[in-house]
Amino acid sequence: MARARAWQRMLSGRRLDLLDPTPLDIEIEDIAHGLAFVARWNGQTRGDWAYTVAEHSLLVEEIVSRTDPGIAPQWQLAALLHDAPEYVIGDMISPVKAALGPGYREMDARIAAAVHRRFGLPAVIPRVMKAQIKQADRLSARLEAVEIAGFSPAEADRLFPLPPGASTGGLAIRLRPPTETRAAFLDRFAALMARLDG
Repeated sequence: MARARAWQRMLSGRRLDLLDPTPLDIEIEDIAHGLAFVARWNGQTRGDWAYTVAEHSLLVEEIVSRTDPGIAPQWQLAALLHDAPEYVIGDMISPVKAALGPGYREMDARIAAAVHRRFGLPAVIPRVMKAQIKQADRLSARLEAVEIAGFSPAEADRLFPLPPGASTGGLAIRLRPPTETRAAFLDRFAALMARLDG
């Protein structure tokens, strides 16, 4: 019996094996394009444009950089790429991830490790940095929930509690065409890589 196809063809021409991804098959243009067309909240957001994973990733990186102004560029890059696997496996809301069990998390982790290695990051981000990025991710989710996803502040407080001292003040949700978001993502990636190489 033939093995089921487990690869995704990218616009770059690369074929990414979802079960055994390698850094050689990862291109930032594919990531930026995919994330700019993947909607957060299953598309259940207000506005004329979907709020995409690329836009969310830019916001998470901004939060991490604001929270820790002296953060090394490699960890800013890790924040920008924190949801990179979703360019091929999509963005699933937490209840769906929980229902799918460990298979989704394992695939996500394998793709993340390949992405990290491709761009000079450790395959597994250190726990302290991962926690910092996760906190920024939750802060972004809290802002998104209230601003565009229809949650009341009380409901968001319950489902997306903020750590003591954390605030969404000064942060803004951007809704724009996918091509603009893709360009912004690529620009930020290029700026961070220039700092890493410099």
